[in-house]
Amino acid sequence: MKQPRKSLLLFLSLLLVFSLALTGCSTEAPAEPAEEPTGENGEEGGTIAIGTKNFTESILLAHIFRVLIEENTNMTVEITELGGTIIAFEALQNDNIQMYPEYTGTGYITLLEETEILPAEETYDIVQQEFQERWDLTWMEPLGFNNTYTLALRQSMIDELGLETFSDLLEHDQDLTFGATMEFVERQDGLPGLSELYGFEFGNVMGLDPGLMYTAVRSEDVDVISAFATDGRIPAYELGILEDDLNFFPPYFAAPLVRMDTLEQYPQLEILNELHNMIDDELMAELNYQVDELGMTEDEVAREFLSSIDLI
Repeated sequence: MKQPRKSLLLFLSLLLVFSLALTGCSTEAPAEPAEEPTGENGEEGGTIAIGTKNFTESILLAHIFRVLIEENTNMTVEITELGGTIIAFEALQNDNIQMYPEYTGTGYITLLEETEILPAEETYDIVQQEFQERWDLTWMEPLGFNNTYTLALRQSMIDELGLETFSDLLEHDQDLTFGATMEFVERQDGLPGLSELYGFEFGNVMGLDPGLMYTAVRSEDVDVISAFATDGRIPAYELGILEDDLNFFPPYFAAPLVRMDTLEQYPQLEILNELHNMIDDELMAELNYQVDELGMTEDEVAREFLSSIDLI
């Protein structure tokens, strides 16, 4: 009676060995794939890079975007400081960054190479449609301010020469030194186009670092600079601006320019649209002034601003 029992045990043992061989001699369950961290609403976490151009307002806006995103989602944001428009735009196309603050006028004139100056809403509609069709990029809602270019001089010189408009400079341009960033000096929607329309022939042109332009005109190293309408240093440095009487400059409304695949992957980035029309020209000038003249960090200014409008 014992023989069948031994045979049965031998059979079961061989069956177990055979089963273990088939499963790779492992009885552990296969590891589950790692899951992306999710936020309170089940949103996927992740890290994105926001680019900036090399001037205060662009860097400050990137910090406003970063703080708003990080305080309202489970995402992490890195800020990458770049150079001018073309460098930032190419970085966005190459996915080295996923968004950066851009201006509708720059998109329209510099990147789309359009020439006809149109109203603000029409300009926005064109860049929105063309950027989506050509490059799979989308403009989020405008922030509200129009940081168009202007020409700034010492207020004392404006008063002395009786200047009001760009055209008034034609009586004096050959005796004046013009200062601007190298990007403005070379871009068609900068000095070349401006000179072509107005007929300017400045006595000298100096390429300057963005941070030095206002100091240069205040210290009389140059006489005229290309200024940003929302720069807080204009009143702080006792400068004045002239009227663009021939309407050379297009509207430059700021907005986040974002890769469409990034926005599709992280829909929580729609939080940036909460900034729509929350910053007017005067407020943007004040925020820039806090960084440039009061010595506050971009992070400090961003947090105070967002707290003041109850977004963090």
